[in-house]
Amino acid sequence: MAEPERTPDGRFVVIDGRRWRATDPEIPEETAATLRSLLMRARRDVGAARRDQDTEAERDARSRVHLAKVALGERGTPWWEQDSAERRRRWQQGLDALS
Repeated sequence: MAEPERTPDGRFVVIDGRRWRATDPEIPEETAATLRSLLMRARRDVGAARRDQDTEAERDARSRVHLAKVALGERGTPWWEQDSAERRRRWQQGLDALS
């Protein structure tokens, strides 16, 4: 799969004409892969909960989606506004909360 187009500053990816915040490039690849896996699991759980009409499970799964997105730097304080220690703390807290 081809890499998505990025804005010149590298802070955003452009997909189907929409700008989305890019994953923090400082996250080690193995850690980013783990966080992406946890994100996809949470997204699948959102779908399953919706199909089952289980609002509590859906709320839990959506919370995990949010935690993963924050850990990846795609939500919350922009990663380019954080120093290296804050960035590392952000993704480690996300891993700890999701694992």
